[in-house]
Amino acid sequence: MDRKKLTKALDRLGFIINEVGGKGSHLKVVWPKNQKSITIQKNLPKQVLLYVFKEIEIVSGIKWDDIKKFL
Repeated sequence: MDRKKLTKALDRLGFIINEVGGKGSHLKVVWPKNQKSITIQKNLPKQVLLYVFKEIEIVSGIKWDDIKKFL
């Protein structure tokens, strides 16, 4: 999965995508209900993607099944 598809799905779920907030090729994604953020790098190998999904679930409570619906 590429970062563009993931960020579009997260945007549809209500996350705020901040392209200026990350360093270099990283994006900062903020969950507005508690203002917690996740950093998503440009290159998403499988291990990193699994980590990002775990972080999304911890921050927002949104699981992979919910994200799949918006891809």
